[in-house]
Amino acid sequence: MAAAKSTSPTVVTLKHLAAQVAAKHGIAKKQSEELLTEAVDLVGKSLKAGAKVRLAGLGILQVRKRAARMGRNPATGEQIKIKASKKVAFRAAKELKESI
Repeated sequence: MAAAKSTSPTVVTLKHLAAQVAAKHGIAKKQSEELLTEAVDLVGKSLKAGAKVRLAGLGILQVRKRAARMGRNPATGEQIKIKASKKVAFRAAKELKESI
């Protein structure tokens, strides 16, 4: 029985995506990187303003509030109070789920 290879997952960065977009649409890599960076900035600004961001075929990003709660320090077992916070939640689109 052959041993299973342990391979780390590939990480796709904004630069990788920009290079693929540039190749597909025949534009400069720098220009496509600027466009994608601007899109990420706009998503961040929209989330900060409290809007949901729906990206067709990908999913929905939205800010959710987490209430204050009691937690435990794992090192000492002492109870600590965890402050209320906000987090970005992502819900994958049906098309994305089905494609994986």
